[in-house]
Amino acid sequence: MQWLKLLIYFISILILNTNAEFERDPNGYIAYCPCMGRFGNQADHFLGSLAFAQALNRTLILPPWVEYRKGEMRSRQVPFDTYFEVEPLQEFHRVILMSDFMEHLADEVWPANERIAFCYMERKSLQQDKNDPDAPNCHAKDGNPFGPFWDTYSIDFVGSEFYGPLHFDVRHSSIATKWQENYKADKWPVLAFTGAPASFPVQLENRELQRYLVWSPKYREAAREFIRTVLPRGAFIGLHLRNGIDWVRACEHIKDSQQLFASPQCLGYKNERGELYQELCMPTKESIIRQLKRTIKNVRQLQPKNEVKSVFVASDANHMISELTNALSRMDISVHKLQEDDPYLDLAILGQSNHFIGNCISSYSAFVKRERDTHGFPSYFWSFPKEKERQQTKPHEEL
Repeated sequence: MQWLKLLIYFISILILNTNAEFERDPNGYIAYCPCMGRFGNQADHFLGSLAFAQALNRTLILPPWVEYRKGEMRSRQVPFDTYFEVEPLQEFHRVILMSDFMEHLADEVWPANERIAFCYMERKSLQQDKNDPDAPNCHAKDGNPFGPFWDTYSIDFVGSEFYGPLHFDVRHSSIATKWQENYKADKWPVLAFTGAPASFPVQLENRELQRYLVWSPKYREAAREFIRTVLPRGAFIGLHLRNGIDWVRACEHIKDSQQLFASPQCLGYKNERGELYQELCMPTKESIIRQLKRTIKNVRQLQPKNEVKSVFVASDANHMISELTNALSRMDISVHKLQEDDPYLDLAILGQSNHFIGNCISSYSAFVKRERDTHGFPSYFWSFPKEKERQQTKPHEEL
């Protein structure tokens, strides 16, 4: 009987610890659907949402990452901690995985008959018969990925709340106080937004929050293993080439825009470092090879004891492996890519490269740039500054 008593004791301790770990936050929670774009956009929105949650002093419910697979009609939701650790985020602010919240707290904090969707103003349904002029609605689950996202956790909404004219810019206004006054936690325990409570691209002040976004052990180790076993010993340059058909179409908007996607990361948020131009979005193969060779030459001059021995390429379409291999053959530099596509492992490897050249317009490149900034690693952008402007600067200024 002694063993039975010990078993009951340990089970009770485990239950107590579990209850303590998931104790209700009296200040409330923030949930949202990361429903705009792919990973790069979602990451920008995540940093802004983290800052928003801190400003309102509410726990941020960590949403899964929304992914789109070829041939699949509905999005897939991948748990947040598949790619990133939770603990480092808690150094900045309180967070909880969405699965943990729904399993351990939702029934008490956010019962099914009290789940309200938040949107700025009425969101029309794609199904016209659902639109009622006398009963405006957020239609929070209408369309993909909205429906699949909330369905992943069996969440349905019984009503809608329009929060306009409130906004999310907690960095440059006292709006956080107004949110707290309008939506007190005792009445509104969960603010569940149809989209991220953040701006895109990420605000300048929120870029530094990237330091709390740490790769999971699986991806950290996979990146180290690839670098250790596949790449030759020595420095390597990471490249991000954005050249798929969807990107070609996106670049057509250059002529009509002051900024596009993540362009503030090189042009400045007020275009203080220049205006958009076509090469910034879609550099030619010739200019890519020219800039890569120039970077390698500069590294050799400035860091002769750590010469570049290889190049790693991540791309959404054409990795240019044969073109780059031919261009670098006389320099005894090999060119590599992953055998099987994995955009997250690509990111983890690019973050560890000795030097990185990315696309100024791309939010995917922006993620790499922010991560590298937290470690003080050098990064550059394709065709930036312009060729003529670059020729007027000293060679070392490019690095």
